[in-house]
Amino acid sequence: MPFLLLALIAQAPTVTEQVSGTTALLQAVAPVNEQVAWVSGHKGTALRTVNGGSTWEVRPVPGAETMEFRDVHAVSADVAWLLAAGPGEKSRIYHTRDGGGNWTLQFTNSDTTAFFDCFTFFDAKRGVAFSDAAGGRTKILRTENGGTTWQLLPESAVPAALDGEGAFAASGGCLVSHGSKDAWVATGSPEARLLRTRDQGKTWQAQATPFVRGEGAGMTATSWLDAKRGIGVGARIAQMRTDTAAAVVGITDDGGVTWTMRPRPTVRGSFFGVAWVPAPDRNTAAAATLGGLLVTRDAGLTWTTATTNQYWSVGAAGRSAWGVGPGGRITKLTF
Repeated sequence: MPFLLLALIAQAPTVTEQVSGTTALLQAVAPVNEQVAWVSGHKGTALRTVNGGSTWEVRPVPGAETMEFRDVHAVSADVAWLLAAGPGEKSRIYHTRDGGGNWTLQFTNSDTTAFFDCFTFFDAKRGVAFSDAAGGRTKILRTENGGTTWQLLPESAVPAALDGEGAFAASGGCLVSHGSKDAWVATGSPEARLLRTRDQGKTWQAQATPFVRGEGAGMTATSWLDAKRGIGVGARIAQMRTDTAAAVVGITDDGGVTWTMRPRPTVRGSFFGVAWVPAPDRNTAAAATLGGLLVTRDAGLTWTTATTNQYWSVGAAGRSAWGVGPGGRITKLTF
């Protein structure tokens, strides 16, 4: 057998389909480590594993059965937050301190023109949440007390919004953080801009990117190994099932100021999520697409398809990654 083929086989991750216990569309995943991970989705779905996904527990949120939990952030097996996305009061944030045994409603959006897409936390106290542009301005919330209270940043602290600008609430990857100070918002419609903070979300700057752009198009998610090394994906969401846009995968080594675009993998369907897999090396990543769960071992130059099912989000910790999608699908990749 040729050496290259042997090398590719050796690099292929182990694929394990896991039992979620739900048929809901799952849209976000937040691994804490290789044993603990949280997943969220439609129909008010919140799931947790503490054994690497061998079993998943449903952690119901009373009164939220119709919510679309499109993002989840966790810092431990006990402490996690859920973001429900939607117009007006359908945008909410819930919090648990006891592993989902009890949930507290921390925020309900009172602005009927706002639609919160995603959020992240720098630590157990400080976090930020992003909404599509509303009232002619960029809307970012910030908390310093674990979400007990949230404040809207002043216009002077955020970039001026482009007309129709927003983020895609598809994978929970449109607002992500790394470390104690840095976070990024991937935006679209009409441009694919990257908003960045270096001070725990107090102030933000905008950076143009070469990703696909236009109405219903733009960046969809990013993932970061440190404050400089990132990978991003984009899509034409308006054509999500038939999407073949070219400029949908890019790599940055300067925090998102400049990007090196990669060839599009030969898969049809939008790229919704992406995650570096940190343990093997600094070049391994997984991408969640409607054409399959994809893996790269060379920082996006080439991709292989781990499974051809549909996926909306992917997250990783250590040598493990989880892809989630329709029908309660959870697929684990072990590298």
